[in-house]
Amino acid sequence: MKNTLFIFLFFFQIVALSQTKNDSITISFDNETISQSLKKLEEKQSLSFYYDAKWLESENKMITENFNNSSLEDILTKLFTNTSLNYFIDNNKIILTQNRIVYDYFVDNYFKPENNKNANSSVNTTNKNSITNFDNDVIYIGKQKKGSTSSTNELTGFIKNIETDEPVKNVKIKVNNKKIETTTDDNGFYKLELPTGMHIITVEVLNTKGNSKKIFINENGTLDFNISQKSIGIKEIVITNKIQTKIKTSVVGATSIDLENMKNVPILLGEQDVFKIATIMPGIKTTGEGSSGLNVRGGNADQNLILVDDISLYNPFHFLGFFSSVNPYSLKSVTIYKGSIPVEYGGRLSSVIDLKTKKPNNTKLSGEGGIGPVTSNLFVNVPVVKDKSAVIAGFRATYSDWILKSLNDEKLKRSGASFYDFFTKYNHEINENNSIQASLYYSDDKFKLTSDSLINYNNRLLGINWSHKFSKRMSSQLLVNNSDYKYGLNYSNDNDIDKSFNSGFQINETNAQLKFENNLNNKFTVSYGLSGKLYKVNPGYLNANEPTSLIVPINLNNEKALESSVYLKTEAKLTDKLLINIGGRYTTFSNLGPNTQRIYEDGLPKNDATLIETKEYKNNEVIKRYGGFEPRVSARYMLTNSLSAKVGYDKTYQYIHLLSTNTTQSPTDIWKLSDINVKPQAGEQFSIGLYKNLNEVYEISLEAYTKKSKNLLDYKTGANIVLSDKIETELLQGEGKSYGVELLIKKTTGKLNGWIAYTYSRSFIKLDSQFKDERVNNGEFFASNFDKPHDFNTVLNYKITKRYSFSLNFVYQTGRPITYPIGKYEYAGSEYTLYSDRNKFRIPDYYRVDLSFNIEGNHKIKKLAHSFWNISIYNLLGRNNPYSIYFVTENGQVKGYKTSIFAIAIPTITYNFKF
Repeated sequence: MKNTLFIFLFFFQIVALSQTKNDSITISFDNETISQSLKKLEEKQSLSFYYDAKWLESENKMITENFNNSSLEDILTKLFTNTSLNYFIDNNKIILTQNRIVYDYFVDNYFKPENNKNANSSVNTTNKNSITNFDNDVIYIGKQKKGSTSSTNELTGFIKNIETDEPVKNVKIKVNNKKIETTTDDNGFYKLELPTGMHIITVEVLNTKGNSKKIFINENGTLDFNISQKSIGIKEIVITNKIQTKIKTSVVGATSIDLENMKNVPILLGEQDVFKIATIMPGIKTTGEGSSGLNVRGGNADQNLILVDDISLYNPFHFLGFFSSVNPYSLKSVTIYKGSIPVEYGGRLSSVIDLKTKKPNNTKLSGEGGIGPVTSNLFVNVPVVKDKSAVIAGFRATYSDWILKSLNDEKLKRSGASFYDFFTKYNHEINENNSIQASLYYSDDKFKLTSDSLINYNNRLLGINWSHKFSKRMSSQLLVNNSDYKYGLNYSNDNDIDKSFNSGFQINETNAQLKFENNLNNKFTVSYGLSGKLYKVNPGYLNANEPTSLIVPINLNNEKALESSVYLKTEAKLTDKLLINIGGRYTTFSNLGPNTQRIYEDGLPKNDATLIETKEYKNNEVIKRYGGFEPRVSARYMLTNSLSAKVGYDKTYQYIHLLSTNTTQSPTDIWKLSDINVKPQAGEQFSIGLYKNLNEVYEISLEAYTKKSKNLLDYKTGANIVLSDKIETELLQGEGKSYGVELLIKKTTGKLNGWIAYTYSRSFIKLDSQFKDERVNNGEFFASNFDKPHDFNTVLNYKITKRYSFSLNFVYQTGRPITYPIGKYEYAGSEYTLYSDRNKFRIPDYYRVDLSFNIEGNHKIKKLAHSFWNISIYNLLGRNNPYSIYFVTENGQVKGYKTSIFAIAIPTITYNFKF
């Protein structure tokens, strides 16, 4: 053995001494490729280079350099800097290698046993096992460098589904035979710290292709995975990492809706509806059954920013609140931020409801749809240019009009109710770093409860989004969009056509936003951007239908305003346990001319007696400017691996207000911009929460919050806000406060799954003034219209087999506040009704039980379409829940009556399909 070793050492010593050491080469390169430079060296120095031509084709380096009396090694080192090429000199022969170094001596640890567990692979070491593992399937990350002392390297990358081009989030990436692993974030991004040498990297997702790669890493680098997920048989795939995600993020008060399992929840008339699902989650309520608008953590319905692909949606409901106006098949994700509102969003006090639609799939044709008792729905995905562009489109409509006209009741025949909505989205992948999306949404509703009045309202959204990647860590988005909402009322009097009229309202919003996100490393992320939003409002008009009419036309002055903002946010992982998110947003709001403003005396009620002047403003002249800083802070601390605590603080401004004549939001409500006489709303919220993952099966969260608001809008007693050109004289602005505790217990696996949600919350408002007509309930805090202390919801799903299951809902809520008549009195010979303090009493409590039976089609892979039947009964017990209570005087007595929306059980059967 010693003789053999001596021979080898002697041989390599001779080879080393015989290598070319030419230290006097003079040569120049002028914007030449590596291939051209090597040929010039071969011609002038009688050298021979050996390499694979494909290696040079992948190198785009251009060389401009002068060498005077330089050594060959200096020249080659300079040529191959910032490339994947290395070299080995043997006399006049130069052998090129890609990434690897060829050694002419025995490296350290060469003769260590292969099974030595302490043997480390480093830049200057190799062994028999690592040499035999190198083959054509190895991916080389970085380039070996002589003299390098680095023993660990950073490997980053993204993982996406090759069929859908979507990021694969919350999946584990591990290194075989080593205790090294991590999990992808929401963007599919991961990071690993690896020792130099050979490794096998595996993405742990069930039933995937392309999820393992063999690498040899020499320095920091990137490695992306494009995995293919295929369905097999009828085996159930359960992903539990969503629980971990909620525990580990710094967000407090965020609720996500499981769109895949939404179809199992019994809903009125079988229509899948994200907003109805939202109301059975903690902290989210409505004023009553079938009502429009959501009340989040004690906030009014206008305090929710509803976004569809970052475009504002002003009326998210069809059919007076019974259906969502957003096609459920078009949605990819739904996130409701009740607290820790992301710093890039502003303009509302209570919540952001972020609806993201699906990304068009440019690889295959697909679609889904549903047929119900009053609506039908179809959604398709069509590739336009394979691997480049695709379009999705969805259309939904009701045939309730046809049903009403087929009934025997004359009144119902003469009434009407119909709606439809359309959505389409085009996506084009320009290249690896650039993509463009264009979206169009339109919805339209028409209804008439009497034969002479037709109400029509519609939404139109249009947007373009350009996404750009500067690098693996930095990206940007440029968004330009427009939202338009309007309604109209057409009254036709057949007996007297001169009394016929039409009226309406319109709000238009144009928004431009530029956003940047930079993942500095695995511990720090920075986001920043700016936006500008232009509002145009037609507050109302009234026109006669006939030229001979005596009706006086009314056209209120149009309103215009510009809202601008800048924001900055950083998320820092200070330790493995502590994660903080600190951000700030600064907004300015400018009410612009042309317009007319009424100026009143300071410190006095706003009425005709205190009017000083009426001031005219020119086009784009600033009428009134508001602004302020909105800090957003949240933090998460891991108490154990499965238990975390979070805190959050948010401050927000709202410059736009909803004026309503009803307790609940309705299509005929109008939006009012802040101006000289109407101040913007402002709110602060502090929230805290505990989050527990129990055996990867149960998700338990307990959150508490307290919120204060100011400049909330309310109305004077007997206010008339319809087509008023001095609306400020009817309005009051006061303080608000709310607080609550929210409990959610959720089980996502097993035959029995679902959730239990309980909320205890209170919501109050105070309208105080030194003047009696501007003071309500003696200036004390009183319950708001949507104050419902107790809210309990249960959703249970039981799987009988893989294809058959039952679902059950139970809903209980405290009755909402109401003002009762408590007596009567006489004044000046007339009798009047005496009412209690505002909202002192409550309507009866609300509860409801729903049941559904779900039947899935067979789970064969090769079939034209997969189907799903849902048979449900809404209000199974036929509970006569009161929606409102009203009072009338009959024969000198005040009598109370209650109205209900649904007082009977309503059965429904729907059919859904997917191809």
